[in-house]
Formats: sequence, structure tokens, C-alpha cells
Amino acid sequence: MGKLLTYLFMAGKMGKVLTTGGTMLISMFAYSLVFGWPYAVGFVLLIFFHELGHYIAARLCGLNVGAPMFIPFVGAWISMKEMPRDVHTEAYVGFAGPFVGTLAALACYWIARSTDSQIMLALAYSGFMLNLFNLIPISPMDGGRITAIISPKVWLFGMPLLAALFFYSPSPMLIMIAILAFPQVKIALQKDNGASDMPPGYYDVPMERRVNYAVYYLGLTGFLAIMTYQLHGTLSSA
Repeated sequence: MGKLLTYLFMAGKMGKVLTTGGTMLISMFAYSLVFGWPYAVGFVLLIFFHELGHYIAARLCGLNVGAPMFIPFVGAWISMKEMPRDVHTEAYVGFAGPFVGTLAALACYWIARSTDSQIMLALAYSGFMLNLFNLIPISPMDGGRITAIISPKVWLFGMPLLAALFFYSPSPMLIMIAILAFPQVKIALQKDNGASDMPPGYYDVPMERRVNYAVYYLGLTGFLAIMTYQLHGTLSSA
């Protein structure tokens, strides 16, 4: 009986690896049809590191989460089998993805500068842009989960940014995000910051922690914006 349970546990673990690896390969193949294999592999790995940041942070917080899943031209996600217990846990898990993803993009940038590789430079730009996009301050984006610890009211600034992005570059993905974000915007409009829709004490955090996350969020967003702008100019001139 013990051996059977061990085999089942190993099979479950292997199933997670195969699911993540299989969907990664499918995404790589899909992207390669448009951008070629070198860029496709690098881009999917950048997404993987972003999701890995969420996964590790969630596990450190004791949350039960699924392995990363990929969908070509949509992205990836980890399934939350249980919700965060408080807004600090939500912000911590939300921040880990863009943070680790930014480190991966910086690695691409360092390799590009060391080898004068245009592919790695393009991947660095994509990595910075990907993580900057995810920091839009509206739930369910990572930025919305991070800024929730500051105040759900911050989500109200995310809708104009989303609308501006849609007019700049219309995309069905932005429409889907807007639909998913609509209930959260309603919460942000409530006078009690939507606390009645969450467990008691969910938004109760010390002011110092709110300020710290505001600094983290603004610092990472500013850095990504600068790097994205600079690399866009470099790639355009090249």
C-alpha cells in the first residue's frame, strides 16, 4: 500500500512536469511559426521565469497552487487552489512574478551587451515590456494584486491605462482583461474599499507595509519603463 501511494505521488508530480513542459513546447512551436525558434524559446522561458516567481512565492506562503500552464499568444498562469489569506500575501505573490521576470530580462540584457546579440537584446526588450504590462494597476493583473495593499482605489487608475493601450494597439486580450477587471473596479468604487466582499481584516496592514509596497511597485515600474524605452530606441535604430 505504501509503495502504491509513493507511485501515485510520483505520477502526480510527473504529471505536473509534463503539463508544464508540454504546454511550453506547444507555445514555443506556435511562436516559432511567427518569430523563429531562437526567439520563441527565449520568450517562453521569460514567461516561465515570471510564473516561477509567482509559484515559489505562493509555496513559501503555504498556498496550494498548480504548476504553470501556457497558452500560445495568451501567456501563462498558475492555478490558485486556495486564495491568499490577506492582502499582504496577495501582494507578495503578485510582486514575485514581475520581480523574477525582470531578473530574467536583465540576464538577457547582460548577455546581449556581452555578445552583441540582437536576438538577446530583443528578448530583453520583450521581457521588460511583458513585466511592465503586468504591472498595470488593475486586478487581475499583477499590478492590481500589488497595489491592493496600498488601496483598492488605485485600481481606478488602471482603467484609463487599459483604454489608452487598447486605442494604441487594439487587442482582444485587453478586452478580456477589462471584462475580468470590471467587478474589481466596482469594488474600488465602494466607500469601504470593498472590504465587505473579503474576509474580515483582509485589508488590515500596517501603514509602513503599505508604504514599502508602494516604493517597491513604483521603483520596479519606473525601472521597467526606462529600460523598455531605451531598448525600444536601440532596436529601432538598429
